Amino acid sequence: MPAVIKVLHVLPSLSLKLGGPTQVALNLVSALRKVGIDAEIATTNDDQDTVLDVPLGQRVIYHNVPVYFFPRFPIRMKEFLFSTELTRWLWQHQKNYDLVETHYLFSYASSCSAAIARQFGTPYLVNTIGQLTPWALAQGELKKKIYSTVIERRNLNRAATIHCTSNGEAEDVSQFGIQTPKMVLPLGVTPPLLIPDAKQKLRQQYQIPTDVPIILFLSRLHPKKRPDLLLQTLEQLSSDYSFHLIMAGSGTPVYVKTLKDLAATLKLTSHTTFTGFVTGQDKDLLLQGSDLFVLPTYSENFGIVLAEAMVAGLPVITTAGTQIAPDIAAAEAGLIVDGDSTALGVAIRQLLQNPHQRTILGQNGQRFALKNYAWPAIAQNLATAYKAIVKQQPLPDCVLPTVSSTKPIT
Repeated sequence: MPAVIKVLHVLPSLSLKLGGPTQVALNLVSALRKVGIDAEIATTNDDQDTVLDVPLGQRVIYHNVPVYFFPRFPIRMKEFLFSTELTRWLWQHQKNYDLVETHYLFSYASSCSAAIARQFGTPYLVNTIGQLTPWALAQGELKKKIYSTVIERRNLNRAATIHCTSNGEAEDVSQFGIQTPKMVLPLGVTPPLLIPDAKQKLRQQYQIPTDVPIILFLSRLHPKKRPDLLLQTLEQLSSDYSFHLIMAGSGTPVYVKTLKDLAATLKLTSHTTFTGFVTGQDKDLLLQGSDLFVLPTYSENFGIVLAEAMVAGLPVITTAGTQIAPDIAAAEAGLIVDGDSTALGVAIRQLLQNPHQRTILGQNGQRFALKNYAWPAIAQNLATAYKAIVKQQPLPDCVLPTVSSTKPIT
């Protein structure tokens, strides 16, 4: 085995508009390089409705990470993203890596990479990013069943291991009928730079009164995340409680308009701000200046934005569909609720009424996140797993799944 392991991460897109998956890939590769793994990325130039302005077919440094970009097919087919040039490059160069890790299922880049890895006898891992949850499989169910039968099950069953980010995700992989060894490593978060007087600055920026609690929704504006449920729930509370909802994130123009129309219908326009996509210091200000974080999602394989909220000291409210719900519950960092308006309303009402409880939950979550979601430790454990896979040894104990529970709490 070489002194330095070369690992190629393959995924269909690095568009920042995709939110968590892109940030995770960039941060993961960066962290791996810091612990001595020669990690690089191969992907397309996709940027959802357009393409990234990046050099193609050559190694470039993108957000401090080495990346090879290739042109995607002009007609975008969700995350499938066919690329002839990427295919050619993988055939020519993937065999030069000791290990390959693919991200996403049901996408061309990942499927192609896995097939080529098998052709050359290169061990590969599959990172499913939560696409085997019951909710995710029910979306486009017939297409996914056909794709799984023809391609995806073979990719999963012949992988060296399946890279999961939570015990719940590992359980979903098993429920899908995959017997391949699984490893579980949480995703990491980088503590934000402290913004002095963040609460005051946020209120000044959006003209929100000092005594009005700010509820933050920060994620893709997508039906999966259920921002509509949050709006409907807040309408029921609006006559009794003061609050301002900041809905941060991008989505399709049609869906964003639907949400804005819903806010108007529910008479919440004056209580709601749609910021669009945010990143960098603007995102840090939202996380540090808000009073509570709510994500009433159907399903999350990890929920990186929840971990970001926790490390920023925000109390969180989410559903058992988030697979780090057991972590949040055990850390007493927030409230885990059933995914209906009644349960969500009870939780939001509880935290609006009790600033002291918000503070305690936020402090608990911050301590937990700093200890358990630190990139250096996660990258070191993953590097240890990579070395075991290359040496054809059993996975180390530090990445083996454990039994978990996602029972809702209040």
